Parts: sequence; structure tokens; C-alpha cells
Amino acid sequence: MTESRPPVRVRVVGAGAMGTGIAQLLATSGMEVRLADADPTALDRGLDRIGAQLAREVAGGRLDPATAAEVSARVTRLGSPTAPEPCDVVIEAVVEDLEVKRSLFRELESVLAPNTVLATNTSSLSVTAIAAVLDRPERALGLHFFNPVPRMRLVEIIPGVRTATSVVDFATALVARTGHVAVRATDTPGFLVNHAGRGYVTEALQLLEEGIAGPAEIDAIARDVLRMRMGPFELLDLTGLDVSVPVLESIWTGFYAEPRLRPSTLLRGRLHGGLLGRKTGEGFYRYRDGAKLPPEPVPVATVPVDRPFWTDDPSLAALLDGAGTRVERTGQPGERAVVLIAPEGVSVVAEARRRGLPVRRTCGVESIGDSTTRLVLAIHPGLDPEVGRVARSALAGTGREVSVVRDGPAGVAQRLLASIVNTAAGIAQARLATPDDINTAVRLALGYPTGPLAWGDRVGADRILTVLDGLFTQTGDPRYRPSRWIVERVALGLALADPGTAPEDIVAAGGE
Repeated sequence: MTESRPPVRVRVVGAGAMGTGIAQLLATSGMEVRLADADPTALDRGLDRIGAQLAREVAGGRLDPATAAEVSARVTRLGSPTAPEPCDVVIEAVVEDLEVKRSLFRELESVLAPNTVLATNTSSLSVTAIAAVLDRPERALGLHFFNPVPRMRLVEIIPGVRTATSVVDFATALVARTGHVAVRATDTPGFLVNHAGRGYVTEALQLLEEGIAGPAEIDAIARDVLRMRMGPFELLDLTGLDVSVPVLESIWTGFYAEPRLRPSTLLRGRLHGGLLGRKTGEGFYRYRDGAKLPPEPVPVATVPVDRPFWTDDPSLAALLDGAGTRVERTGQPGERAVVLIAPEGVSVVAEARRRGLPVRRTCGVESIGDSTTRLVLAIHPGLDPEVGRVARSALAGTGREVSVVRDGPAGVAQRLLASIVNTAAGIAQARLATPDDINTAVRLALGYPTGPLAWGDRVGADRILTVLDGLFTQTGDPRYRPSRWIVERVALGLALADPGTAPEDIVAAGGE
């Protein structure tokens, strides 16, 4: 098709936020960029946006004025998106509409040299479907940047089913020249990042549907216990349900109603009701001038910790000891003791009954994640309210925030993390991306503390499997069936990030 060569002449079609961000990044990397848009006014605004962004970079000390002037000079206007002017690659960032993109590619093919690469920045459409209108579909691929382009360092490279290897090599070299990180994704719904991200928000919505906790508590647990940059409901409000709902539904239907990717019944009603998030002033939270309004203060009942506690969890015992709470050191709890347990992959009630503990005096505490700033207390309908109040006060006495949630088939943090890891493991099992690319893409594009497979390894793949098995057994919901990728690696003692031995390894070895 074309030999891999250093990209020099780039045409960017579409002068919106994505197109101008791509143009700025490429120009900053020393490439000559021609920016085009079917709307001359939009092109003017786009060039102004680049100038304003470069000025902010200079004001922030991230760019010197001379360099900013050079970058600005490398981005010039092109009168027509389909002008016959030669270039090495065209990157389109026009409206997310299949027929619009197909029409553009068809026109570009008719006026540009056969070795010109045609790249689409689509985030949700099939690259193969876009390229299908071309006489030479091997010249086309997906090159998915993330907004804001100069700061989001990840780029997904998505070959269509007929994309030439040399075109993939060309795109990889282009991304490398920008200093961004390229990952290879398969042309399937959501590609890599949007697919992997479903595990987080879909499980949060499931927790909300079940009444385990409200959006603010789930978000607080996600931030403080799992160390996520944003809670799932904060993220949905930031993106907007008008964007999120179609993505959630298209990925689910695109994988033929795969249960792990199932959206929530809560979303359509909120979408139709206009509760989109920040852009409408109200979503899961309320906003004023784009800023989240603080919730109404809720008085918290504080009671004296006048009862002993019993737990056989060493970390819980150490926390309570450190706060001056008396902890019984007996085989079974005394008659007045508040019982704290830390179950994994099972409800507090089921674990208490299994172990013969007094259910009416037994609460659960989240066992997965970081407990240095927040503890999660799980209570059940049969709990003595006084016991629950004393337990909350004792946990607050450790100096940590305390979230009180309803008992469920597993803890909130356990469920969120297990879903994140299981979704990523499903991607790896289907060979839609390599484990390294999955970890890199999610960490850079979604801001998780680490890649999902690496996260599962850090916590313990066996613990993740215990949670998933427990959820599947208790609920019967196939969304929780553990990926074979996890099951096999736990059985074999392999890391989740280990690709393992593949058939091609055996064939290659046999040919030596």
C-alpha cells in the first residue's frame, strides 16, 4: 500500500474542538497542517481557538512565545476539505455520522493520490463501515484522539478489516512523533477505551438500581476507597446523558446484549426528563454556573461507644484499638458486643449466618481498597439500630469518613473493582487488545489509578474471582460471570496482565 515514512503534510478536516486540538498537536510536533472545514465561519473560529490555546500555553509558562508563533504558522487554512492539494494523510474530525464520513472519504479518494492515508477520528462508528465505500479500503483506518487532544496522551489506532499493515505502521509513526502513546484496538463497538470504561459506570448504576447507596455515597467510595479521579455519577454528569446513554446502548447492542455491558433502566427516564448533567444544571447533582452545588447538610447521630466490639479481622481490630475502642479477644462475641466482619463476595447476613454469628448485632466493613480516609459500613434490615449507630460512631472515631450503605451480595468497592477488572479481562480473552495496551489505555484515557488488569493483580486475582463467583452465585445475573481469562490465570498462578502462551508461540517455536 504505502511504505512507512515520516509524516510531513497533514490535512485535518473539521475545525471543531477535536479537529483544532489534533491540528495543534501535530503542528507542535513539527508537522505542516492544513485545516479545512465545509463552513468558513467554523474554520475562522477553529483557527482563533488554536491561537487562544497557544496563548494560554505561553501565559502558563508551558510554551515560549517564539515556539508558539512557529506552531501557529504551521497551521494554515485550506479552502475546501476535498481540495486536490497533495498530502500524506487526511484526519477527519467531522460530525459523528456514518453517511457524512463515508461521503467525505469517497470524495477524498477521488482527488488524492492512491498512497494518501485516510484516517477517521470516530469514537463510535465502525471504521470498516466507513472505509467500505472506498475502492481501496486498505488505505483507511481509525485514529482516535481524546479531548482535550494536546493533554490527553492516548491515541487508539483502529485498523478496519482490510486496512494494510503498512498504513498501521504509518499511523503508529505519526503518533510517536507527537509524543503521545498509541495503542492498538480492534474495530468493535467502543473500540478499547469506551468498551473498558463500561465496567465502572454500569456497575455503579446497578448499585443505584438495587438501592444499595445513593450517587453521592457511591461516588465518595469510588474516590476515597478505590482512589478514582471521579466518581461514576460525577463522570456521567460531566459527559452528559445525551452523550453517555447512546454510547452505553450502542456498545451493549453492538455486542449482542452481552450482560456485562448492560445499561441501566434508570437512564432513559432521566434523559427524556432533561437531567443531562452539568450542561443542563441538573443531573445526579445540581449545578450553578457549571459548579456542583453542595448537598443539603444531614445531621449525623453521634452516640457514645459504650459497648465492646468483636472482630476476627486483624486490620479492623487494629483500627478500633487505635481509636481506643475495646475489642474482645475471644473465640465468639460476648452478649453485648458489636460484631464487625469483612466479607468478600458474600452478603453480611449470609456470612454471619454461615459463621453462626448474632445477625442482629453484625455489621459489615468493606474489605477491598484504601481505608485510610473512608470506611464503608454495610447494614442490613434485621440489624439492631442501636448497634448500627454505635458501629458508625466507633468507625468515625478512627478519624475517617464513614459511608453507611445497605447490605448487598458484595461490598460497593468490591463490586465496582470486580466489574472493572472483569470487563477488561473479557477484552483480553477475546483478543480485542493486548493486556499491556488495555492497562495503558485505561490508565491514560480514563484516569484510573492503574490499568485494570494490573489493578486486579495488585489486589489479587483470586480475590477478584471470589467476588465475581459470589455475585454470580447469589444473584444468578450473568453480568457477573467471571471471564475465562481470570478463571484460567487463577488456576495456573499467572498474572492477569500475562498474555500467556498462545498457539502462534508454539507454531513459531516449531519452525525454528
